[in-house]
Amino acid sequence: MKSFGSDNHSGVCPEILKSIEEANAAHQLSYGDDEYTTRAKEVLKREFGSAAEPFFVFNGTGANVVSLRACVQSFNSIICAKTAHIAVDECGAPEFMTGAALREVDTPDGKLTPELLAPRLINWGFEHHSQPKAVYISQCTELGTVYTCEEIKALADYVHQFGMYLHLDGARLANAAITLGKTFKEMTVDCGVDIMSFGGTKNGLLMCEAVIAFRPELAENLKYLRKQCAQLYSKMRYVSCQCIPYLEQGLWHRNAENANHMASMLRSRIEALGIDSFTQKTEANILLLRLPKDITEKLLKDYFFYIWDEMNGEIRLVTSWDTTKKDVDSFVNALASLI
Repeated sequence: MKSFGSDNHSGVCPEILKSIEEANAAHQLSYGDDEYTTRAKEVLKREFGSAAEPFFVFNGTGANVVSLRACVQSFNSIICAKTAHIAVDECGAPEFMTGAALREVDTPDGKLTPELLAPRLINWGFEHHSQPKAVYISQCTELGTVYTCEEIKALADYVHQFGMYLHLDGARLANAAITLGKTFKEMTVDCGVDIMSFGGTKNGLLMCEAVIAFRPELAENLKYLRKQCAQLYSKMRYVSCQCIPYLEQGLWHRNAENANHMASMLRSRIEALGIDSFTQKTEANILLLRLPKDITEKLLKDYFFYIWDEMNGEIRLVTSWDTTKKDVDSFVNALASLI
């Protein structure tokens, strides 16, 4: 049985393993001066436009920290949803590495809006308060909801009025692209995103993440910040080579489409059992719902997933690029036997 705990639990798709094997065939220059990294950067520029400046890193937390360090100084603040990955799942790394304060905002669906940001954009020029400088959003959100392009643009336009930057965590950007039927460029730079974390690890890659800056002043010092944050890999080709088939062969689309489809199927099958306790829309590959404690405990004996909110009996199910109908059938049949 495959895990429904996270799309990080899935393995690496065969085409990606093949690309790593091919990159292992000969000697290459180190620290990103190799032919694979050069080509991968060109591929990313084709996807995101000529303004994009990519910097490959090890992991998602590293990508977020490097991105945010480019945006803020230690007296600034970073605004995010209370459920944001940087607020919940990164062990204080953004605050530790940037020195800036996180300002968390309650949201009904994991998404920020200009109206929710407005009360936080105060005390300008007052030295007793951290100065807001960056807004962090993720696409998809940790609750599985998806920002529309119009919603992202509204946020960007709003924060730019205050000389602030909009950072987008794209750990599941591919899943959002499938949902919206948009290109990566249409969801990011075209909407006014200033800098982003581009992720593939949750969608079938081994460890390929990148910081992509869309503004020259943010790209200027990224190579130094990446080194300081211990995110510069000497054998960078093993990271960057994965990006080439991922984008050129459309693996991102195939993998994310399957994950989203399996999530939609899983929700429909659960609802067919008469369970209507979903707490969020299922817009990508994440489902949130409430189940009685005794049923959750019995399911956990055979299936791995996370309890999202223990007080409310809320669990989170995540489908992956390699989730199958058989996996969905197995879980739903087990749930049916318990209710």
